[in-house]
Amino acid sequence: MGGFTFAQSLILIVAASILAACTANTESPRPKYTHSPNKIIVGGSEGWHFNFSYTDWALKNGPFYLNDTLVFKYDPPTENTTIPHSVYLLPNLRSFLTCNLTGAQMLADVTQGGGQGFEFVLKNWKPHYFACGQHDGIHCSLGKMKFFVMPMPRWFR
Repeated sequence: MGGFTFAQSLILIVAASILAACTANTESPRPKYTHSPNKIIVGGSEGWHFNFSYTDWALKNGPFYLNDTLVFKYDPPTENTTIPHSVYLLPNLRSFLTCNLTGAQMLADVTQGGGQGFEFVLKNWKPHYFACGQHDGIHCSLGKMKFFVMPMPRWFR
């Protein structure tokens, strides 16, 4: 009793690593302090699609802050020419690691990523586990369509 679980330890290690990497990055000038939230396109110019490592993308593009908006852009399905995608919020680290959609909340269906994309505001200071829920988690597990963020308060910036 009183010790950390594996999941809590992993989250703590990843959060500390992200913070250390962001504060140690001296290659590019740090942006000036701002209270304004950022709008971040998930995957950058790649958007939200199969076989792109969003976990790597999140590590390279973090940290993320409270009230930042994540924008998921993906093409809606059309006559078998586009593979459909969706966005789910997974309930915990175990679900994230195993791509288990049980208890996950669908945030955006296959049509909501078109145009300007689907927007999700990081309102709570907690880990947010995102994944594509298509084909019972195959896009999450084999297609690497998953990532998590732990938004930090703006005063870290």
